[in-house]
Amino acid sequence: MSDTTPTSASTAGPTGPTGVSDADAERVLRSQLADYDLDDTDLAVLEGADDAGALDEDEARPVVAVVGRPNVGKSTLVNRVLGRREAVVQDVPGVTRDRVSYPVEWAGRRFTLVDTGGWDAKVQGLAAQVAEQAEVAVELADAVVLVVDATVGATAVDEAVVRMLRRSGRPVVLVANKVDDARGEADAAALWSLGLGEPYPVSALHGRGSGDMLDAVLRALPEQTAVGRPDPAGVRRVALVGRPNVGKSSMLNALVGSERVVVDDVAGTTRDPVDELVELGGRTWRFVDTAGIRRKHRSSEGADYYAGLRTQAAIERAEVAVVLVDAAQVLTEQDVRVVQGAVDAGRAVVLAVNKWDLVDDERRRYLERELETELVQVPWAPRVNVSARTGRHLDRLVPAMERALTSWETRVPTGRLNALIAEIVAAHPHPVRGGKQPRILYATQAGVRPPTFVLFTTGFLEAGYRRFVERRLRETFGFEGSPIEVNVRARERRKQR
Repeated sequence: MSDTTPTSASTAGPTGPTGVSDADAERVLRSQLADYDLDDTDLAVLEGADDAGALDEDEARPVVAVVGRPNVGKSTLVNRVLGRREAVVQDVPGVTRDRVSYPVEWAGRRFTLVDTGGWDAKVQGLAAQVAEQAEVAVELADAVVLVVDATVGATAVDEAVVRMLRRSGRPVVLVANKVDDARGEADAAALWSLGLGEPYPVSALHGRGSGDMLDAVLRALPEQTAVGRPDPAGVRRVALVGRPNVGKSSMLNALVGSERVVVDDVAGTTRDPVDELVELGGRTWRFVDTAGIRRKHRSSEGADYYAGLRTQAAIERAEVAVVLVDAAQVLTEQDVRVVQGAVDAGRAVVLAVNKWDLVDDERRRYLERELETELVQVPWAPRVNVSARTGRHLDRLVPAMERALTSWETRVPTGRLNALIAEIVAAHPHPVRGGKQPRILYATQAGVRPPTFVLFTTGFLEAGYRRFVERRLRETFGFEGSPIEVNVRARERRKQR
């Protein structure tokens, strides 16, 4: 997109507020740069290259579900296949609770690997929901990897998992995990008794035997997937973020229209990001439910530490972050940190005040004051009062997200931008500091997603003055729902030879 392409942000005519045409203001300011030393990076910025990339489109990939009873090493095996610590792992059962998908490539073939929580038929409550999600993963898979702890042998629960898999009719690759050396292979051979064919001895922790297992997985997969679907063109990515127990999983379930995510009154039920395609407002969105951000990563431990890292990564992969806060609870430092994390990642932001149906008029008055004082860094974020439990006002999320994304991708014409800068400099010049008064020579928009502006100046601009420039940019061009960045390049006048 060129610098002169009209956008929704610019409604002014060919002349700015001072009566000077935008093009003339730009030429005058640009001409001043001829007397200053500019490096290659400066010249690249002035070229105005657009850094807005096209959305990645995934092809239809076969789907492989990894299942087994709790604590047999399913997530460790997933991490071994991925080659990085992606799935949350801790040496206690029940860390994984939802079904979580990861793209994988082996021997030139791509497929989707789905990690699941531990399956057990004789459980209730939260554990029963986890088992149900594992069964759903099997139904939505082309093939299944059943993980069994070879050091323990086949248990009654393992045999129950086998019966469930036989009913599904899916091809199964049996993995005997925790075979760390040749001595453990006899334990693996004992698993022939499960009736699923050859057990593949693997050490998920050390990687032993994982290549042979993956070769077997490829042989089990059909030529064409029966369940995998590519993302539709133009799908937008949305991260649902917030502190624990604000209703992120309930919101995803309400948007999907089914119990896609395990929901429980216990805070921290979600550990890994869980995503789902949802049709809303005539277009497709990929919503990602994330783990609640409890505290700073460095003071977190175990699964909470890695869940926090996954959440931040999910925010960075998204385009817009819907930040949920609990209307019934006083805003906390955690809420502020979640919002700041989305802003620091440069994502578009929508504020969703959840559980609105549970608060009375008095609480709403206090909440208004809290939002105004505690979330002072995002007065530009559109706000929607919703109830994930009842579905109230969830339809208002779509226009709010669309406004935020439009702002996030807006490019301001360079002439109009410099006309505004000329007006700012004329009416409110930078204060004199140390006998010097820095001036703004020229401005350009270096990129979008988020809108990023570069100011070429004769000296350092104080933070307060940069905030003033940002405020004027918002007053003139809007940018509702999007952070904007204002960078300064101080340059010295070229020495005369």
